[in-house]
Amino acid sequence: MSQDYNESLQIQQISDLKPRHFADLIRAAQLIFDPAAGISGRYIEVDWQEFGIPVDVEENLRLLGQQYRYACPDIPGTIIWEQLTIATRNWFLQYKDELWQFEEAFPPLDED
Repeated sequence: MSQDYNESLQIQQISDLKPRHFADLIRAAQLIFDPAAGISGRYIEVDWQEFGIPVDVEENLRLLGQQYRYACPDIPGTIIWEQLTIATRNWFLQYKDELWQFEEAFPPLDED
């Protein structure tokens, strides 16, 4: 077995994190980086602290969102986990099951 697989399995066993949690985290990070979803001429200012995201976690997620701006959210959890600060890891573990709600708060413009 590969080392990445073993690390992924360890993270999942210790924290009960699933690939969907990491996908939700990437989508949330993409929104934090660019809440306007790349639409030119559209600027949205968001107070992420009102969403329960501390400033240091917001900064870490913004960098993650910038790095994976155009990526599919199915990036291996071990790669994402390594890029999270301790504060972001703790926040992620606490809110992993609510992250999908960020997408609901910022629906795509083409949805009716």
